[in-house]
Amino acid sequence: MTTRAGFVALIGEPNAGKSTLLNRMVGAKVSIVTHKVQTTRTRIRGVAMEGEAQIVFVDTPGLFQPRRRLDRAMVAAAWGGAADADIVVLMVEAHRGITEGVERILEGLTEIAKGRTVALAINKIDRVPAEKLLGLSEALNARFGFARTFMISAERGHGVDDLRKWLAAELPESPWLYPEDQIADLPMRMIAAEITREKLTLRLHQELPYQLTVETENWEERKDGSARIDQVIYVMRDGHKGIVLGKRGETVKAVGQAARAELEEFLDRKIHLFLQVKVRPNWLEEAERYSEMGLDFKDGN
Repeated sequence: MTTRAGFVALIGEPNAGKSTLLNRMVGAKVSIVTHKVQTTRTRIRGVAMEGEAQIVFVDTPGLFQPRRRLDRAMVAAAWGGAADADIVVLMVEAHRGITEGVERILEGLTEIAKGRTVALAINKIDRVPAEKLLGLSEALNARFGFARTFMISAERGHGVDDLRKWLAAELPESPWLYPEDQIADLPMRMIAAEITREKLTLRLHQELPYQLTVETENWEERKDGSARIDQVIYVMRDGHKGIVLGKRGETVKAVGQAARAELEEFLDRKIHLFLQVKVRPNWLEEAERYSEMGLDFKDGN
């Protein structure tokens, strides 16, 4: 029996649907999906099995024009993820077409593509008529020699099986890289922090976009099979702390309930979740916070 295994990097602009595609391929919620751009901070890997092949997905932060240290570290992580992969899949939103951001990624691809297969996935195809899709596909293929082009809807699942089968066949022959039952190589503490951060992002919408981070400080296994998880939400100002807590603590309580429910479903066991909010004015400049997120502080220089 010949087994195959390798790394596939999904790249594209923020909100191109990379996390949605990863979750659909893997069949579990591994990467955070919100409607805010830039929610994936770390290279979360999801593992999908297809026949005798093991596809390890590197979900990279969206590629965009970086302004701050955190942005620069995220963009470096995205290109780093692509450079480490066997296959790169560029995701482009059908209804947005070739934006300035896509132009920049196409320029960067030439360098990254040496020695690896690059495919194109045009996502959200249900939003545009067929003839427009063909035009977009032709225009993109004229700019770069993609090995294959896939028309998909990550949200609805259209075209996703074809893409997964093709990826599996393209990967190098190799023993599997992970035990078959392991979905993600991110430590559970980090996944738990990401789940809480997603709930905060959804709950607070525009009020506090990227000025907060969540860390799992303590994880205690209990005799009855449950676990106690203590997390800290770091914000930059006292005013932010008030927003996260909400009136009489209602906001943080609702966030905690939503995160706990999802953790219980994900881990299939009872979870006791305790959240604290702390002000750390300079967390965006602390090397330790970056390594917690799987990013390199130096990349932000």
